[in-house]
Amino acid sequence: MTTHIFDQLASIGVVPVIAVDDAKDALPLADALLEGGLPVAEITFRTDAAAETIATIAAERPDMLVGAGTVLSPDQVDEAVKAGAKFSLSPGIDADVLKHAKTKDMPFAPGIMTPSDLQLALKLDCSMVKFFPAMPAGGPKMLKAIAAPYAHTGVGFNPTGGVTLDNLSDWLSMPQVRAVGGTWIASKADISAGNWSHVTENARQAVARVAEIRESA
Repeated sequence: MTTHIFDQLASIGVVPVIAVDDAKDALPLADALLEGGLPVAEITFRTDAAAETIATIAAERPDMLVGAGTVLSPDQVDEAVKAGAKFSLSPGIDADVLKHAKTKDMPFAPGIMTPSDLQLALKLDCSMVKFFPAMPAGGPKMLKAIAAPYAHTGVGFNPTGGVTLDNLSDWLSMPQVRAVGGTWIASKADISAGNWSHVTENARQAVARVAEIRESA
């Protein structure tokens, strides 16, 4: 299941990373992303509305691949599973959280920033990791240097934090990068204002840019 889910994320190439303050926005958000051709969302556990938002999208928009972000504890793994999340991620790495996620058959990509982090992730059988915070940590050049000695392991990366439409090609040109995390696609400002057309346009541009990058590779 883990490989299958992460293969789906890789086929899409970009995952909107979203904080939702009010679960009433769940379906308009999902519809805006779907209309833009982006059937995936990482709903972060940074707000009290996260679990309900995930549950609503999972139940009402089954075509949407919805995951949980900023999952920091075993209890939040349980919340994500109960809500119907298909995958989970975190900004850092915690062995207890990863072990618990494995017992729940929850595909989990922990955050890493150093080779030592990455080796811990590999020891815990992670097939994909989040490189976070991507730009402050050194950007594409840093990830390329970190990933090189581990290319033979097949581990994939999901850079998040400072990734934009303009630097998307710098990330996706690396074979180890399966998909990027995009916080720009559905901002809190657009969600609170109900500016769904802007979310749709951002999603459409991201999808088009991924296709363009991969066609020219």
